[in-house]
Amino acid sequence: MKRLFLFSVVLFALLSCSGNNKQVEASAPTFELDKLLAVADRNVDSTLTVVGYVTHTCMHSGKKCFIVGESQKVSFQVMANGEIETFSADLVGSKLAITGVLKEYQMSEEYIDEMETEVKELENEEGMAETCAAELSNISEMRQWMKDNGKDYYVMYYMDGQKYDVLN
Repeated sequence: MKRLFLFSVVLFALLSCSGNNKQVEASAPTFELDKLLAVADRNVDSTLTVVGYVTHTCMHSGKKCFIVGESQKVSFQVMANGEIETFSADLVGSKLAITGVLKEYQMSEEYIDEMETEVKELENEEGMAETCAAELSNISEMRQWMKDNGKDYYVMYYMDGQKYDVLN
């Protein structure tokens, strides 16, 4: 469990260090989160607005929030930048329109192999079976995506948020 937690901390630290202070464009195209993910590869490094529901904010720094779309199947990370100093915990459950720069993080096949090895080492520890099964399922989905897309890496999209409006 400690290794999985450490992996999450390292991954989010990497993502948070990739800030972009690019000014927000006045007329950024707007996407519902579920629709954005279908065209994300063509919009990397573009300023746009994404609409979604806040499911979590980082309680320690407030520098990250996670949103979901109407389907609630995919979680999307937004980093606080620009006019956004922090995301308040009070935003959980709110529908936001967040404007910022879409970014991607590529996880190499070697890195995914290391993740899988670490998860398998934890599999037999008491109380870890369910967590490890979920992680192994995620890794399997990553590998299937890589195969389907002819890539030797897995892409995770996130946003350097510049400003947001509460819609509800």
